[in-house]
Amino acid sequence: MNKFKNYFILLITTVTLFSCSKDDPAAPITPPREYATQYATDLIDIEQYLKTYYIEDVSADADTKISKIPVGGNQPAIYSYLNNTSFPKLLSRDVKLHDITYKLYYLVLREGVGDSPTNVDEVYTTYIGEYLATTTVESVKAQTTTKFEEWINQPQRANLFSYIRGWKEIFPQFKTGSSTSNVDGTISYTGFGAGVMFIPSGLAYYSSGNGNIPAYSPLIFSFKLYAMQRLDHEFQFVNQSIAQIPDGVLSFQEDLDGDGYVWTKEELPAGVANPDDTDGDGIPNFLDTDDDGDGVSTKKEITDAAGKIIPFASIPSCDGDTTNPARIKRHLVKCN
Repeated sequence: MNKFKNYFILLITTVTLFSCSKDDPAAPITPPREYATQYATDLIDIEQYLKTYYIEDVSADADTKISKIPVGGNQPAIYSYLNNTSFPKLLSRDVKLHDITYKLYYLVLREGVGDSPTNVDEVYTTYIGEYLATTTVESVKAQTTTKFEEWINQPQRANLFSYIRGWKEIFPQFKTGSSTSNVDGTISYTGFGAGVMFIPSGLAYYSSGNGNIPAYSPLIFSFKLYAMQRLDHEFQFVNQSIAQIPDGVLSFQEDLDGDGYVWTKEELPAGVANPDDTDGDGIPNFLDTDDDGDGVSTKKEITDAAGKIIPFASIPSCDGDTTNPARIKRHLVKCN
């Protein structure tokens, strides 16, 4: 899908957009809508969709067809599966951002049998993306969905760190599948997670839109989570270029509170301390080359005398204990 790049790329884009506006002083500038006001509209529209559409078919391979309930029809609406104890089940996740709490609905068709990614891992996924539009004519509401992207022939690699917030929130709620290598070089997946996410515009592209996605559009993604790859994200700017400098600790291992998510300061509600930022310097551990702020890089702290990276499970805690894997490892805390 068309994705948000890392924050420094967004900054460059923003500067470019403002530069263009200055070249055309006559161009009107419309301020973005208030997040709370737009979210209230999005929530009504999404819940209306959930109450008037049904799951027409889910194939053995979790291909999903969702259709509008016809007039007089008695098909069970998607909303009827809310908090169901069996599959399919409609769940929601609260996301605190923009000084409001978003209710992010997602439909679980299959949970998956493997591991769950964090919001900064790379996922292998196929998906169909649609945007939801609601119009009112003579007091009658009409909803339509328009497909803007489809990636279904082979899994796409997606680094969730650089994708929209809705994806970051929902993929960690699913698990990967199992894989088998075929003689022709292809890979077959079974038992993978599959679902549908319903994203308010404030957790997607909001006032900017994207490509052929209109501004303020709620998005619907049907997706499958086949596999994932753990990543190590630390980087720095060198001569105006980005240099990857991983510290030897995978980003998912820098999730100190164990909730399956690690966030940047900009992604957290205003005034909330980052639980995954050991030294409180505003840089979360998964992006920080010196997690504990002692002036010694994390990579150096976990490199042995022979110059080899110490495996994560063997990194000692402050008191040197390496026997209890549940202990917080040395580089993740301030030991002095």
